[in-house]
Amino acid sequence: MKTTYKGKNGLLVRNGVSMVVPFMLITACFALWGFTNDMTTTIVSAFSKIFRMNAMESGLVNVSNYFGYFIMAIPAALFIRRFQFKAGVLMGLGIYAVGALLFFPAKAFGTFPAFLLAYFVMTCGLAFLETSCHPFVYSLGSEEGAIIRLNLAQAFNALGAVIGMFVAHDYVQAGMSQLSKTERMNLPLAQFNIVKDHDLGVLIQPYLFISVLIIILMIVIRIRRIKVDNDTRSRDTLRSNIREIISKKNYREGVLAEFFYVGAQVACWTYIIHYGARIFVSEGMTETMAEMEAQKYNIAAIILFAASRFVCSWLLKFFAPGRLLSFMAIIAITALGGVILFTDRNGLYCLVLVSGCMSLMFSTIYGITLRGLGKHVKLASAGLTMSVFGGSVLPAIQAVIIDFDMTLFCLPAVNISFVIPMISFIVVALYGHRAFVRYHITHET
Repeated sequence: MKTTYKGKNGLLVRNGVSMVVPFMLITACFALWGFTNDMTTTIVSAFSKIFRMNAMESGLVNVSNYFGYFIMAIPAALFIRRFQFKAGVLMGLGIYAVGALLFFPAKAFGTFPAFLLAYFVMTCGLAFLETSCHPFVYSLGSEEGAIIRLNLAQAFNALGAVIGMFVAHDYVQAGMSQLSKTERMNLPLAQFNIVKDHDLGVLIQPYLFISVLIIILMIVIRIRRIKVDNDTRSRDTLRSNIREIISKKNYREGVLAEFFYVGAQVACWTYIIHYGARIFVSEGMTETMAEMEAQKYNIAAIILFAASRFVCSWLLKFFAPGRLLSFMAIIAITALGGVILFTDRNGLYCLVLVSGCMSLMFSTIYGITLRGLGKHVKLASAGLTMSVFGGSVLPAIQAVIIDFDMTLFCLPAVNISFVIPMISFIVVALYGHRAFVRYHITHET
């Protein structure tokens, strides 16, 4: 089913005006939060070592990181509803920069809660950014081309994620002390504090770098005129807007699907290290070497994710978004079957394949969910941003399963834990199918 664009609104044209430059500037924001989110996901295991914690305790980084999305989504939506997309982007970048800079006093305090606070503030900025940038990109051309635009923007988010992974692996993890968690546990307190201070010094450096880039981008966006014709203040009452939005079955189901998708994505990328490390330790590697080797597969997964986004953006010109979404989710479910059942490197290969399937999901669910909402896209984006909280909830459940360290049918706990993302992709597959039927067959909302 080939997509066409008619009239004065095209893929990157709005009322006959080119939106290429605004698209490029907003896409840079996608890359910036991709860098931070995926570097953070990768170094969860680093916090586990630095502060001598178990998987559930270190997983609080993800909880703090994504809780900001839940808290700040509605205020961000109300802000851009009252003002403009550009104001929301600038506010998001400003809070993001403050959060990144907070890592330096957090290092001085040397406590885990101080870092959780820095992550929370930074994520509040990311919530502002995502709530502003996604509907902004959605509005930069025709509605028919919105899902392709979102996937293209998210492709650069994936490139930022790849860079974040490389920084986490080649700078943070490589620069930290190579002592295992067991060896750290046995260190006297004075020696442990020396090692911890060194590792925290390595960990915070990328956040200074990213804060500089954020400030530069803020200045460029501030001086550039960026305006779309539907970026106006709403005159309707908030209550009537919310009532109209949540009355849409497609919207309600889309928010739920996004919750499960984000939870599955964060879980797969967070615990690929645990999964791979168990395999490599069983092959005779040390714990530290095993984690470094597992990180290489994590990077491979993100590279496949980034490449697949460009491919899927092209495929969306020919296939209905809902159908392609459900097809990719079914492949991911099948691959996760291998992740659970294999106890060797074959399971790791299956887990890398899952990332290729995930590439189009977030932005495609986002675009399908906003269909037909017109002037309400600003407020509707809040629900979708809040759904990112799934990245806190589902990985936490998976961490509990891992920490139980039990076996079932001779399968290790970390293998069994991947039933959580498998269930999540079942929800995504069902939403993709229902969206296809609703939009292309029954024409319901």
